[in-house]
Amino acid sequence: MRWLIALAFAASTATAQQAADTVAPEIGAFEVESAQGPVTADDWMIVTAHPLASRAGARVLGQGGTAADAMIAAQLVLGLVEPQSSGLGGGAFLVWWDAKAEALTTLDGRETAPQGATPLLFQNEAGQPMGFFDAVVGGRSVGVPGTPMLLGEAHARWGRLDWQDLFAEALDHAREGFEVSPRMAASIVANADTLDRFAATRDYFLPGGRALKAGDRLRNPAYAQTLEIFAAEGPAPFYTGDIARRITRAVQSAPGNPGTLGLLDLALYTVKERPAVCAPYRGHEVCGMGPPSSGAIAVGQTLGALAQYDLAALGPGAPEARRLIGDASRLAFADRGRYVADPDFVPVPTEGMLDAGYLAQRGALLQGDAALTDVAPGAPEFDHALNWADDIPVEIPSTSHISIVDGYGNALSMTTTIENAFGSRLMAAGFLLNNELTDFSFASHEGGVPIANAAAPGKRPRSSMAPTIVLKDGAPRLVLGSPGGSRIIPYVTNAIIAYLDWGMDVQAITAMPHAVNRFGTYDLEQGTSAEALAGPLQAMGYEIELRGLNSGLHAIAIGEALTGGADPRREGLAIGD
Repeated sequence: MRWLIALAFAASTATAQQAADTVAPEIGAFEVESAQGPVTADDWMIVTAHPLASRAGARVLGQGGTAADAMIAAQLVLGLVEPQSSGLGGGAFLVWWDAKAEALTTLDGRETAPQGATPLLFQNEAGQPMGFFDAVVGGRSVGVPGTPMLLGEAHARWGRLDWQDLFAEALDHAREGFEVSPRMAASIVANADTLDRFAATRDYFLPGGRALKAGDRLRNPAYAQTLEIFAAEGPAPFYTGDIARRITRAVQSAPGNPGTLGLLDLALYTVKERPAVCAPYRGHEVCGMGPPSSGAIAVGQTLGALAQYDLAALGPGAPEARRLIGDASRLAFADRGRYVADPDFVPVPTEGMLDAGYLAQRGALLQGDAALTDVAPGAPEFDHALNWADDIPVEIPSTSHISIVDGYGNALSMTTTIENAFGSRLMAAGFLLNNELTDFSFASHEGGVPIANAAAPGKRPRSSMAPTIVLKDGAPRLVLGSPGGSRIIPYVTNAIIAYLDWGMDVQAITAMPHAVNRFGTYDLEQGTSAEALAGPLQAMGYEIELRGLNSGLHAIAIGEALTGGADPRREGLAIGD
């Protein structure tokens, strides 16, 4: 079996090298910023944000494991080698296509607020919102982690290999060490001042007062011990056992900014199956995670408002195409800010927000040739009151995404996060704890009107994560998702448009220069051909900001063969056989 796996990896490496030698296409005036083409395979494919994670998942797929098995192996490695983005102290949303049942399932592994949380959680004594990082760093921002239970749930439903077999690579890297990557090293330097505040975190990332450098060999014996417990006992110790006690101790004793998360909060946690949210676009069904994620709704709303416009004829380099896409996105974000929150606490008008007639009305607002001057939430049809105030929380991007298609035809799209880079900066049992609660609104009301996404005990904060599976004729055709805070929504939307309207391959859609608009300002990716859009978009009435836009799109297209693309902005790798 080891010999067969080695052959599979050799074939994948050759395919990747052959693809790297191809020249990227230029479409209109919008050059794709990558010389690497897609990786091609016949049987299975995995794309993650780190080569070691992709290889762990590939080993599992090569041994006959399912996409769920491979995701678990990959996530366990990601939490070690990319700790700034995801891990066992965070949460995730998972979209699953079951080939045998020909059905979609979505699992909500989002963190929950502790019983001590109130709508005033992130306000100071004067009733004013705290500064973002004043809220983030420490125990106050930590929600109950959902990732451990989500991994266990996914394996119970769809796993094929033995649970303990999925821990091999993560255990080996934790015990024997791994090389710190350039991206991890840069993240440590950028966050050194906050990583330095807590002893366990400081000792791990800043040993001897020096930030880890790319190429340093890093071991994590505490994480290895946690993995040994997880492999032997499943997720229970994270919620009722010794690991749970370590988590609560870290949160409640955080100097300067403790939190209230306790053992009861952990014991009450559950992963929830939610209805998939799907929206039609160009003869396809674009499906993803519904509330408490705003991802699938906002992606579907943006695409629905654009359905009446011929984006294919315009092409990606046309400022007019970018005007339409940008303002459709702004309209979706306006609805998102008012209406979307945890549906167990707040009724959400999901059907009304995706109604074809409603989206046609919203799309009609895009007629003309200038930027919309007034973007406000609409009034989707709903059988509950819609008297909510608008909310625009701060979402600082640090997340990861996994896309997998297995040899049985199952497909998995999972976006996984600890929220901000390095989360709360607190470590427990060898892993970082999330700061997911800062995805709640810091204000509880606006002008006397309540905000739907205000904090409450047991509530899950609204998310922008958008793990997506695009269906055609009842079968998956595209599996994708991205990190990026609230920019996840336009990253994923633009990638779908690039694939369906502009005919780009999966590597090109991950590498395409970013042009995104959420709240009025048009963000253009600095140092790319997207900068050429600045003048025309300014002439249309937009404010422009040139900036780094560090997405992490990972996509797999399913056709006669599988093709995979990894975002060149990160360290990801597509492997197939």
